[in-house]
Amino acid sequence: MTDPTERKGPLTDIRLIELGQLIAGPYCGQLMADMGADVIKVEPPGKGDPMRVWGRGDYPLWWSVCARNKRCVTANLREEQGQKLVRQLIASADMVLENFRPGTMERWGLGYEDLIKINPGIIMIRVSGYGQTGPYSTRAGYASVGEAMGGMRYLCGEPDRPPSRAGLSIGDTLAATFACNGALAALHHREKTGEGQVIDASIFESVLGVMEATIPEYVVSDYIRERSGSTLPNVAPSNIYKCADGTFLIAANQDTVFKRLAAIMGQPELADDARFATHTARGENMAVLDDMINEWTETRTMAEVDALMQEAGVPAGRIYRAPEMLEDPHFQARDAIIDTPSKEWPDLKMQNIFPKMSKTQGAVRWPGNTTLGAHNREVYGDELGFSDGELARFEKNSII
Repeated sequence: MTDPTERKGPLTDIRLIELGQLIAGPYCGQLMADMGADVIKVEPPGKGDPMRVWGRGDYPLWWSVCARNKRCVTANLREEQGQKLVRQLIASADMVLENFRPGTMERWGLGYEDLIKINPGIIMIRVSGYGQTGPYSTRAGYASVGEAMGGMRYLCGEPDRPPSRAGLSIGDTLAATFACNGALAALHHREKTGEGQVIDASIFESVLGVMEATIPEYVVSDYIRERSGSTLPNVAPSNIYKCADGTFLIAANQDTVFKRLAAIMGQPELADDARFATHTARGENMAVLDDMINEWTETRTMAEVDALMQEAGVPAGRIYRAPEMLEDPHFQARDAIIDTPSKEWPDLKMQNIFPKMSKTQGAVRWPGNTTLGAHNREVYGDELGFSDGELARFEKNSII
């Protein structure tokens, strides 16, 4: 970790007020904080963001990542005084971020039309399941549903089983990433015009946005992609193959790359075989080709296959879990995983900030603070000017 008093990155002059919870909104806030923005996270007093207790049993470590670099305060947004506190924060902010069900902010007097009265240049980032408009806008929306309606779930898993999930909350993080992208574009627009605006990012549309050509494929040729497990439809070889001591991924689907793979396998004639000589032919004969490659890899260790692939320039790699990532010299050389010790977890490590920037690289200054309202005095007292007595009264009345 670097000096926690010094923000680094391209957004050090930006302040964002984060009002959301769980993942879809707060991950956007994490991306902003990673880039140096002063992110003030507002949580309900007494309980905080549910992410504080999400995780594996006695180790709710997710919070340490999603709340890193954020200053955390409490405010009861269901009470008028809590709403007033947040309005004061927003009055001097550049952005406000929320991921409540559409209409909630308006009921609290914190809708966009309310906020531009006190801060005309405010950029309001709104993340929701279905967006701020349309017949589904008021529905509760989680990532799982957005992934299903956006088309991703249908394609996940084995073809002979029901659709699966990716093992991560992809819909949430996609929506948050698109929201961050839109907010940064809005900052550029404001620099030119002085105007703020609303960023409306939905989970289902964020998933839809990465669904490649699935829509035009259906419209033009009546083709619907189906689940294909570990393979890519009509793309071969690109699969997971068995080695003597585990599994290994090989992606040699380009003609020139497949030719190199065939030579490594001691079967250079495969590159001229009519069944495998072209991209289309290999896709049509995927099962046969995969069986051939499996026969070859099964007699070798992963290390042996890896060395051969790298020597020949064939894209390939082991399937990593956390232990393999921590041991890998390339991860180490790139500082992809960094030490972020905290009071609770002195040996804590987590993924580094990405992408890397040559001139304005951000930094992880601290992991998520486990003390609810840790920055109440700093933000409300030192910056907004409330006295200790006023803060004590707010706390007694469950305002903070």
